[in-house]
Amino acid sequence: MQQRHALLTPREREVFPLVTSGLLNKQIAAQLDASEKTIKVHRGQVMHKMKAESLPDLIHMAEKLGLSSN
Repeated sequence: MQQRHALLTPREREVFPLVTSGLLNKQIAAQLDASEKTIKVHRGQVMHKMKAESLPDLIHMAEKLGLSSN
């Protein structure tokens, strides 16, 4: 899992914990000063690179990696 996380770009590493904290794409976009479409792409890349099948799966990975903000 750590190896997969290491493959993420710096921006994807920023998006990962925000997605798993429950923020909407629109909220993440505002926080990172990016477009909602860009965040959707980053979110998709995070899901793909982390091999997550669902958001709960990604949240579980974030907790194991110590990225959980909850």
